[in-house]
Amino acid sequence: MIAAISTMFVMGICFGTLLGIASKRFHVETNPIIDELEEIMPGTNCGQCGFPGCRAAVEAVAAGEAPITLCPPGGGELITELAERLQIEPDVNGITDSAPLVAFIFEDQCIGCTKCLKRCPTDAIVGASKQMHTVVNDACTGCKICVDTCPTNAITLRTLPDNLQTWHWPKPNSTNLIPAQKQAV
Repeated sequence: MIAAISTMFVMGICFGTLLGIASKRFHVETNPIIDELEEIMPGTNCGQCGFPGCRAAVEAVAAGEAPITLCPPGGGELITELAERLQIEPDVNGITDSAPLVAFIFEDQCIGCTKCLKRCPTDAIVGASKQMHTVVNDACTGCKICVDTCPTNAITLRTLPDNLQTWHWPKPNSTNLIPAQKQAV
């Protein structure tokens, strides 16, 4: 018994050392800008941008082959963050920053085929075969893949209703603001 334990221990040490040496020897350098930009992307790999994943989209943005406005789930915040990191001026003409959309399933039309469940990149759809499905709003990014997949058109995108977590004060109208007066001290 002790011989088996010590043999497994020695093998673990040897294989761990070999893996450590291999990781140092075969290390591939990546572009640090691409790594930094990939960290701020949503990371759902939904494909709405036309690229197979967020990494490919970031590589195209960094090379100047794609605009920084390519990610719909990222919204305006992502556009400004990418522009800041790449030190370019964002072209936001025609881009509206709307409320986040999430999928909604009409349960009376859902047949429980699980096609949407299999295609969802964030696992936001919960259900079982031949049963009703529902969407976890906190996990849904509104990528619209499930809407296109549903054979009965039982899925649509809706804005989330305001609640304590999503409600914000509206921005004040700049024409109603009173300018501050400078006072001599």
